Amino acid sequence: MTVRVYIGLGSNLEDPVAQVLEAVEELQMIPDSILVARSGLYGGKPMGPADQPDYVNAVVSMDTLLSAEDFLAALTRIEDLQGRERGGEKWGPRIIDLDLLLYGKAKINTPDLTVPHPGIRERDFVIIPLAELAGDLNVPGQGRLTALINKCENHSLKKLVTA
Repeated sequence: MTVRVYIGLGSNLEDPVAQVLEAVEELQMIPDSILVARSGLYGGKPMGPADQPDYVNAVVSMDTLLSAEDFLAALTRIEDLQGRERGGEKWGPRIIDLDLLLYGKAKINTPDLTVPHPGIRERDFVIIPLAELAGDLNVPGQGRLTALINKCENHSLKKLVTA
C-alpha cells in the first residue's frame, strides 16, 4: 500500500534554483516511489546565521511503498550525491537539504527520524509551499495548515518566477 509523503527541499549554495530542481529530478528516481506534485520555488532569508545567502525552498509530494526509514535513506543518498557536507554549522549554508516532513499520518520518533518534522510550525518556507500542494491538510499533532500559517510569524517568502 502506498503512503503519501511530503519532502521539504532547500538550498542556498552553488545556484540554489538548479540544486533544488536537480534534487526534484533525483527524487523521481527513488525506487517504488512516484512524484505526485511540486510546489513553486520560494526565496527567503536563512533561518540560521544571517551572514549567509538567501535560500530557495520548495515542497514535493510523493507516493511510496518504502518504509519511512528506507525513504529517509534515499533522501540522504540524494543529498550525498549533490555534495551535501554534514557536521557543519547548525542551520548553516547548504548545497541541498531534504527533509521528510510527513509520512502519511504517521507519528515517528526515533533517534534518526522525527515525523512530522518538528520544525514545520515555525517555518513559513515549509508551511506555505506545503499548503500549495496539500490545501488545509491536518499535520498530525500540530494542527491544520491554515492555522499554522496564521501562527507563523515570519512571512518573508517570495515566490520565484522560474522557466
